[in-house]
Amino acid sequence: MIKIYGMPTCPYCDYIHEQVVGREDEFEYINIGENIRNMSAFTRLRDTDPVFERMKKIGDVGIPAFVLEDGSVTLDPADVGLIEFGTANACSIEDHKNGRKGC
Repeated sequence: MIKIYGMPTCPYCDYIHEQVVGREDEFEYINIGENIRNMSAFTRLRDTDPVFERMKKIGDVGIPAFVLEDGSVTLDPADVGLIEFGTANACSIEDHKNGRKGC
């Protein structure tokens, strides 16, 4: 199962979360803002995995983050078969706000 670290106040995370609703057998969405345990797990991951180095340099949090079954980490939704917000196949922010299906 692929773990996804994110939070609902992040539009990129929200877009990813919508794609995995109903796919709980494939993905576990972990809301890092829900409790300190989730935040702590993400912080440990971010502090130790080199995939986050660029994000830290530019002052980005690094979510959504995907932890694959083998323990490797990626920040690219395409690596886990999902669509990144803002790409050619993604909905616009207005589509998303207006509740367009699939957004």
